[in-house]
This record gives sequence, structure tokens and C-alpha cells, in this order.
Amino acid sequence: MAENEKFFEGVEKLLEIWFKKAPANKNADLRKIPRSMWDALLKSVRCEIISFSRNDQIDAYVLSESSMFVSRRRWILKTCGTTTPLQCLEPLLEMAEKIAGYTDVEELFYSRKNYKRPELQVTPHRAFDEEVALLDSFFDDGRAYCLGSVNRDCWFLYTLSRGGEALQRHFGTLIQQRPVASIAAPPDPDQTIEILMTEMDPQVMAIFTKEDSMSAQEATEKSGIQNILPGMKIDDYLFAPCGYSMNGISKNGYYMTIHITPEAEFSYVSFESNIAVNNYGDLIARVIETFQPGKFIVTLFANKSSPAYTASRELERADDIGEWQRRDIQYCRFQSYDLTYAQYCKFPS
Repeated sequence: MAENEKFFEGVEKLLEIWFKKAPANKNADLRKIPRSMWDALLKSVRCEIISFSRNDQIDAYVLSESSMFVSRRRWILKTCGTTTPLQCLEPLLEMAEKIAGYTDVEELFYSRKNYKRPELQVTPHRAFDEEVALLDSFFDDGRAYCLGSVNRDCWFLYTLSRGGEALQRHFGTLIQQRPVASIAAPPDPDQTIEILMTEMDPQVMAIFTKEDSMSAQEATEKSGIQNILPGMKIDDYLFAPCGYSMNGISKNGYYMTIHITPEAEFSYVSFESNIAVNNYGDLIARVIETFQPGKFIVTLFANKSSPAYTASRELERADDIGEWQRRDIQYCRFQSYDLTYAQYCKFPS
């Protein structure tokens, strides 16, 4: 019991949902959902809001277990520990319809790395099969995947796409009655890069403790986090006795988020952003030089409208990134997005 009480699962469960544009309701907006309703929804997830920032494009919440982002029709929830994010699907879809004005999901992504201590999770997150079964109970057209090595580091993904041809198949004759132009319209440019790091450098991790840093701002400045994507408005939080979370947002709607579990026995750091570039090599290098992981996983999503759509080819050429050598790379082509998965280890690991 003492060992279980000390352990914290840094690996996050990431749920991202894009709602379909509502031509009949041009004022549809997820940001209409009031704070009290978000508080109630997050209670079912087993976490709470501890800080908030916003601009004209995005609302960003730092949570007791990671982050939530809300924009006009995109919603992102990223939670660690023994949280239960899939438990909020039913109230979320109800709020999206009754408050925000959205009736249909266009894209959905649920993903996570394999847990370090899966036996400590609670329903419906004890195993990926259990998570898939719950998602399938809401969506009859989702698909589940596992990338990486199932006996070592791997990454699970559940996704569905109802854009373009997929939307036509899903709604059948209803869509066929609509103008072709409304079906064939290109999607909004979208991209997400995530870097999941383990076997962290103890000296770097010490920064994210109350013993080493008096405040979140001090930890941010000591570590150099503010230099990873300069120009972001940063909202950061340093937990007691250790642990760190931050959200960064920019005026054009880009975000970044970093979450750190510094304890040596189960150290973990995640970085995520939707910044659009055609080569992520420099960004990946800045992140891993900042945190010095022993190994890390990169996942990169981009749709055909995104400037990042060709970035996967750059990652394919990156056999080495500084001291880190690529050990695995895989590709998936979905209805609306391409996905690249790569895993790197520090020499000579």
C-alpha cells in the first residue's frame, strides 16, 4: 500500500473532439459552456480546474491533473494519474448540443502511451480494450490502433473521421441531398505534435520541486521552458512537494502544454502543441535538450490543409536527433489525417 500511495502515473489520456460546423447555427461555440458546467464535468473525470487563461481564439485551463483547451468547435482534455476522461463523454455531448449548438462529432482522437502501473487504473481505463468498448458504445464508426512495440513502449489510438467521403458514408442519403461543394470543402488546417519523455535527467527534474524552485515562474525560467516556443502567454503551476504543469497560448490560436512528473522512480514529461511548421526538427531538438530524457516518443498528426502535412518526411530522415537515435518509426494514413509515430533512445541505451 505504501508503494502504491507514493506512485503517480504521469502518462496522460488525451481526448480531442472536433464538432461539425453548424450552418443552421452560425453562433455555435463551445466557449458558451459556463465554468460551472465544466467544473461539474471535470468532477466526473476526477480532477478540477486550478488556473485559467484565454484569448480571442482559445480558452486554456490548467487542471489538477494536466489541461483542458476549449475553442469554437474543438475540445481537448488531457489528464494523468487515475483520472477517467471517457466518463465525461455523455455530459460533454449533451452540453455541446444544448449549450454550444453542435449536434455532430466530425473528428475524434483518443490516445495514450502504455501505463507504467496499469493495475492502479480504474474503470473504464484499466486496459485499452475496455476504453475501446466504451468509445464504441458512443460511436459506431471508430477504429482502434496500437503503434510501437507491444512488449516495450507503445502508443494506443482510437479515432474516427466523419469529414468528406467518410461523412457521406456515415449519413447516407441525407448527405447525398446536400450540394457537393458542402461535402468537398477542404478541412480547417490542423496539426498536433506530442513528445512523450521518460527516464528523465534527475538534475533537470529537481527544478520542478519546491525544494529547488520557489514558484512556477522560477521553474519555468530555470528550465528554459519559455524559450521552447517564444511568444506564448504562459500560465504555469508548481505543485507541492513536486510536479509542474503549464499552458501556453498565442493570439493566432496555437497552444502548447507541458506536464512533468519528476520523481526518479516514475519520471515522465509530456509536451504537446498545434503549432504549424513544415519541419519539426528544431522544435523537437529544443524540447529534448530542455528536458534530457533517456528516451522519447514523437507523434505527429497533420491533415492535408496543414503546412505540417509534409513534416513526416522530415522526421523519416531524422535517424538521429542530437544524442538520441531512432529505434522505431511507423506511419498511418487516415481519412483526414496522416500520422507519424517515432521512438528515440539516448546512446547507447
